[in-house]
Amino acid sequence: MNTSRIFRSLVAVGLAAAALPAAATHVELQVGRSYMESYGANTVFVEGVFARHALGHTGLTWSPDVSVGWIDGRDPGHYRLFRNSTRADSWLGAAGVRLRFADANAWYSPLFFSFQPALHGGRTLALSSSYEFVSTLGWQGKHWSLQIRHVSNGDLHLPNRGETMALVGLGFDL
Repeated sequence: MNTSRIFRSLVAVGLAAAALPAAATHVELQVGRSYMESYGANTVFVEGVFARHALGHTGLTWSPDVSVGWIDGRDPGHYRLFRNSTRADSWLGAAGVRLRFADANAWYSPLFFSFQPALHGGRTLALSSSYEFVSTLGWQGKHWSLQIRHVSNGDLHLPNRGETMALVGLGFDL
């Protein structure tokens, strides 16, 4: 990883981390396992979800959402000759929106979908560009969350294998 990529990664992580304590209403530490094809790696994210706002008269709400994540490298032998390695760790800084249903009393109220454009430090076979997109489908209780997350560049740059992960989060309100 060259110096400019390290700098961009540190700036993205710093900006997201600085924003979390100031304005987030819910902060989570999420851990899990990420997969590129069938090869797994550990992953950790810190995510801040801000106040909910009505989305017109649609029955949906939106919340600003910011996250910083790390995905461990992996070393399947048959990928060693590829231009982009699978061994490097990946750092992501992302900001976007989380959508939820507005009816707080409905059984489906804890379900959410979020979408975040992200900056990625470095290149791997799974995450091959400096920009990525993070899509998450999950359930959020008061202190726990379960999520399926996919990170990819949306086929804007090849290779585009992406990372798909299952996460469990521990959260608290500020």
